[in-house]
Amino acid sequence: MTETQYTCIEPYLDSFIESFAAANYKTGTLKTYRHLVRNLGRLMDAEGVEPSALTLDQAERLGRMVPRKQGQKLCPHNLARRFAAHLIDIGVAQPVPLTDAEVMRTTLLADFEAYLVKQRGLSPRTIRHTLGFANRFLDYRFGRQMIDLTRLSGADITGFVQQVLARRTPYRDKTVATHLRTFFQYLFARGATATNLAPSVPKTAQRWDARLPRHLSPDGVEAVLRSVRSNPRHAARDYAMLLLMARLGLRAPEVIAIRLDDIDWRAGELMVRGKGELHDRLPISGEVGDALSRYLRDERGPTTCRAVFVSHRAPHRAFKNGQIVNAIIKDALAATGQKPVTPYVGSHVLRHSLATRLVNAGASLDEVSDVLRHRSRSSTLIYARLDIDGLRSVAQPWPVAGGVQ
Repeated sequence: MTETQYTCIEPYLDSFIESFAAANYKTGTLKTYRHLVRNLGRLMDAEGVEPSALTLDQAERLGRMVPRKQGQKLCPHNLARRFAAHLIDIGVAQPVPLTDAEVMRTTLLADFEAYLVKQRGLSPRTIRHTLGFANRFLDYRFGRQMIDLTRLSGADITGFVQQVLARRTPYRDKTVATHLRTFFQYLFARGATATNLAPSVPKTAQRWDARLPRHLSPDGVEAVLRSVRSNPRHAARDYAMLLLMARLGLRAPEVIAIRLDDIDWRAGELMVRGKGELHDRLPISGEVGDALSRYLRDERGPTTCRAVFVSHRAPHRAFKNGQIVNAIIKDALAATGQKPVTPYVGSHVLRHSLATRLVNAGASLDEVSDVLRHRSRSSTLIYARLDIDGLRSVAQPWPVAGGVQ
């Protein structure tokens, strides 16, 4: 090693890179990481920052100064923060102590999380979103100051909701209000507020029942599946994911939640981890079984993760949410030249398409509800508007002048 290559971080560089190698990162990626961290070390030397004094914020600031190659997707500042966290983990650096305000907020949110788990029984995904909105509201109202929950008012809540919904791409559902109401119900039950502020959360406009369910024609669904299957990049994984939704009506979170133990190959069944922590067992058709086995045998990367569907890039982790499915469908629609009925088309378009095909084939709403595993009858009623013949039979004649009908 030449002296020009040596930086203050060199004694800790090998252990940092080994953590990525153990997670099956490719050799080329490891080489790039080593080069970028050495550049970070040179900046630390130039500013006189010792590894023992490196904080996460300092690492991010310096990481943003590391030059990036044109078209490089890796963000050096993210890698720099991970290196700073590595120094803390091995005891070289010390974490920055929390302020009193940060300690208070951390304690409050931890207690709120325990409430959501033990008393509300919400799913991990819903808990994550609820905590996120609670934290954002506290940021909006108090910033970095000490939290004083007795000072909260209805005007604070209305102002926050307006700020969230006024963004360029507004939320398409009522989750903002729902999560906030849960938070204020918790504060009142805990005695942190003198009154229950949950009724102060304004209602958001909801027009989902004013339109037909977004769906593709049967030919459109098959075109999407063919496009995905012929994609040279990770075709087997993407095809298996979309086929589960197109044939079994699974939701995107249910697809990415499937674990290896959930597939019973002998019985030909799949356990689905549905909404509300409810589990269902569905039969696996030959078509779906072939797609799953092909992906597991030929394409799934080496990993200890028990999730069936994992990222193709090391360390081959499970997906955090269903956005990967939305991206796959969006690309497939563009590749097949299909224009979605609305600007936003999520993964539910395949679930809606399955229900629409069943209704058009003469299936009853009860049968559609069973296939989609709806817990409430009202969830299935949106498909009643697709049964044109049935609606025509109950429609009343249009009144005309003179009272004659």
